[in-house]
Amino acid sequence: MHVNLFGYFPFSYPCSNPIYTHLHFDFSSSLVNMPVLEFETNVSSASSSSPRVPQVNTRMDNSTVHAEPPVSTTNMDPTLESGVANQTQSPPSQLPFLRESLRPITLKFEDLAYTIKLQSGDDHCFSSSESKRTRILLNGVSGVVRPGELLAMLGPSGSGKTTLLTALGGRLPGKTSGSITYNGQSFSSSVKRKIGFVTQDDVLYPHLTVLETLTYAAMLRLPKSLTIEEKVEQAELIIIELGLTRCRNSIVGGPLIRGVSGGERKRVSIGQEMLVNPSLLLLDEPTSGLDSTTALRIMATLKGLARGGRSVVTTIHQPSSRLYWMFDKVVVLSEGCPIYSGQTCGVMEYLASIGYVPGFSLMNPADFLLDLANGVAPNTNPDDHRQYNQGKADSHEDRNSIKQSLISSYKKNLHHLIKDDIHRNIHDVTRANRGPQSSRCCDNRWTTSWWTQFKVLFKRGLRERKHESYSGLRIFQVMSVSILSGLLWWHSDTSHLQDQVGLLFFFSIFWGFYPLSNAIFTFPQERPMLIRERSSAMYRLSSYYFARMAGDLPMELVLPTIFVTISYWMGGLKPSLITFVLTVLIILFNVLVSQGLGLALGAILMDLKQATTLSSVIMLVFLLAGGYYIQQIPPFISWLKYISFSHYCYKLLVEVQYSENEVYECGMGTQCRVLDFPGIKYLGMGHLWWDVAALGVMLVGYRIVAYVALRMSKSH
Repeated sequence: MHVNLFGYFPFSYPCSNPIYTHLHFDFSSSLVNMPVLEFETNVSSASSSSPRVPQVNTRMDNSTVHAEPPVSTTNMDPTLESGVANQTQSPPSQLPFLRESLRPITLKFEDLAYTIKLQSGDDHCFSSSESKRTRILLNGVSGVVRPGELLAMLGPSGSGKTTLLTALGGRLPGKTSGSITYNGQSFSSSVKRKIGFVTQDDVLYPHLTVLETLTYAAMLRLPKSLTIEEKVEQAELIIIELGLTRCRNSIVGGPLIRGVSGGERKRVSIGQEMLVNPSLLLLDEPTSGLDSTTALRIMATLKGLARGGRSVVTTIHQPSSRLYWMFDKVVVLSEGCPIYSGQTCGVMEYLASIGYVPGFSLMNPADFLLDLANGVAPNTNPDDHRQYNQGKADSHEDRNSIKQSLISSYKKNLHHLIKDDIHRNIHDVTRANRGPQSSRCCDNRWTTSWWTQFKVLFKRGLRERKHESYSGLRIFQVMSVSILSGLLWWHSDTSHLQDQVGLLFFFSIFWGFYPLSNAIFTFPQERPMLIRERSSAMYRLSSYYFARMAGDLPMELVLPTIFVTISYWMGGLKPSLITFVLTVLIILFNVLVSQGLGLALGAILMDLKQATTLSSVIMLVFLLAGGYYIQQIPPFISWLKYISFSHYCYKLLVEVQYSENEVYECGMGTQCRVLDFPGIKYLGMGHLWWDVAALGVMLVGYRIVAYVALRMSKSH
């Protein structure tokens, strides 16, 4: 694929006299051609008295993305120019995954406010109510994004950009005041499936390759009307479009695993949302960690998506001037309060009207806006760089004064205009919502069937977890313990019955604690991924849960089988194939029960430290109540053994190992029945099927508890 990006981007803020950069990009699949920059001054625009609005007309087809210079507009308020961005729209992208027309979404948010409660000091039961304070994260933010528009949220760190974006995506916990509407309707499950949300932190599986990550996402998110080959083709096109061709077969990686670069990982996250061709695309700092050329290419791609009839909203920390002029609208926040909301071109003219003019004629408007949002006023002397960097606001009071002045000016001059912009064209939105009932019915369905989701999640789980389950460290751990136990119990016989019973008890304890400690980490570690994918309505929770359970079977049952095979024959247990097979089956049964308890603890607590501590206490109780160490338990606490799966596993192992009439040498020339051995007699043999039933109830019960805990989790 060969993509050319050719355009003019103004470096100076005034709409009437911009200085353009003639920028020619030649992106091929190999990404080896560098951009050619040619500076030229638009002299003709200097004589024009009418403001010029930067327009970026992006046409994405199989070869070209074209950005044209601004077109002239006159007598237009900067906050009401929503139609300008669409007057010179280029045709939508001709790429197959963007070819289908989606019902556009007009996003409107009015007087949005959000407050959280803070707990000062130590959090204890004697804390007074006076210690609780509130913090305003958003205060009176308004705006509108129509199809075909790209809105950027600017502001310093902690100004509320991510909070606002999360609220617009329907993912903000707690209640917000004000209104957020999507085509005049409130947030719903059908709206959620038409929204793409790219988080600031890249939540990806580290062991999957770039191609696998996007392919599995395509399998889950694209409609079932497409074939598997077509879905794979969409993933391939996304890889080409985002410049990921060279790393398509590289693993994504993570904090502990080396993989693709941070910029490439960010593009993979964006690609997952681009797969579904969303009507509304929300991105939290998509250019973080990217170089300027890659950031411009990402933004050009987003611009092309917007021109295809989609609403695109992004937060951006510090855009270059080239990126800034690609935005149709901007919302500038300062400590949660808006200081500007409207067309990109009108911001500098508006600030000049209230007395804020940068000292540099070629200053990046985004830098100027961030200075003002931080309460730093410009210096009129451009030669004094040191003084300009310090700014005029050297004190905290001066900074707050500048911020309050900007907020007051916004409320006085812009707020009512933005409200008028929000409430106009409301009849068109209402008419758009009267679409066919059949279409709305289709929105309430999952894009893929339960069985398809199960198969894809099962395959993805096997691909991701095989590196963990069969890691060299885990194999070494299991093999070393099995060989060591075989050597310690080397060829023991019934003459040392206590030793043999100890080996069986060791089987039940080791394969009770080991799977439990591993299963605890399952849901707390996958929680970010589960939240992100479930928030995007990628799959049902039930399909994920059953795929996870099924995927654990081959992963978790191989090592116990190898362990028992080595230790059983080295330990000198009964040389019977049937007894050996039954012993293996009992151990595997115990592994599944123990794993279920670990999954339940992890799903309920969702905190590794708490779950690990609680599991240690539980396993210690099961160890002591298992029937090996203590045989005369006081009646008031003897019930503990009936909730211990180690107790039932131990009983079953002993019962299949020794027959009813088997004897052992209990003294000089004296033989006794094995079932009369004190440690075995206490267990109470003869209830094999009751023990199996008890483990079966635990097996099902623990997993039901884990599923209910996931279903009831507020985070999901």
